[in-house]
Amino acid sequence: MTVPEPSLTAGEQEMLLYVLDRSRETFAWKAGGLDAEALGRAHPPSTMTLGGLIKHLALVEERYTIDFSGRPPGPPLSDADPGDPTWVWRSAAEDSPEVLYRLWRDAVVRSRAAMAAALAEGGLDQPAKFTSDGDGNHPNLRRIVADLHDEYARHVGHADLFREAIDGLTGEDPPSDRPAAALDRTED
Repeated sequence: MTVPEPSLTAGEQEMLLYVLDRSRETFAWKAGGLDAEALGRAHPPSTMTLGGLIKHLALVEERYTIDFSGRPPGPPLSDADPGDPTWVWRSAAEDSPEVLYRLWRDAVVRSRAAMAAALAEGGLDQPAKFTSDGDGNHPNLRRIVADLHDEYARHVGHADLFREAIDGLTGEDPPSDRPAAALDRTED
């Protein structure tokens, strides 16, 4: 596996970041190296595609980056129509594998940087800079990291099933000799 194991006495923050990065890497392995046809293939009865999952998780990364940095995402994710929950899935069908992979990779890079900066400033107990409930109460960053991991946990399962249907790839963890975050690489 490409994500270094946490220490045997890891604290809460180290463990939360480890499980998030492990899920990101597993998703990258399951969704990486595919062509446009494979990324656009639905797996009935679901209409989801791996390309849609990649773009969805890029949008999710950007959405939670706002909670760490206070800054909204730029295009194309800032162009999402909040009133159209199908935008990310529809628009992914029009994107090339290179665009989708770069979009996700860049969103993860921004998310990691924003998360590291916020955690260095005040740790997991500080309030999110964007998300709040109807009364203006902000969840702490611990909750935001857990929610982001929850998104990956849900969608790694989808990616696992879709990838097996596409080319038979199975397994729990990326191979240890696989480069980290290889989602942006396509096979020749």
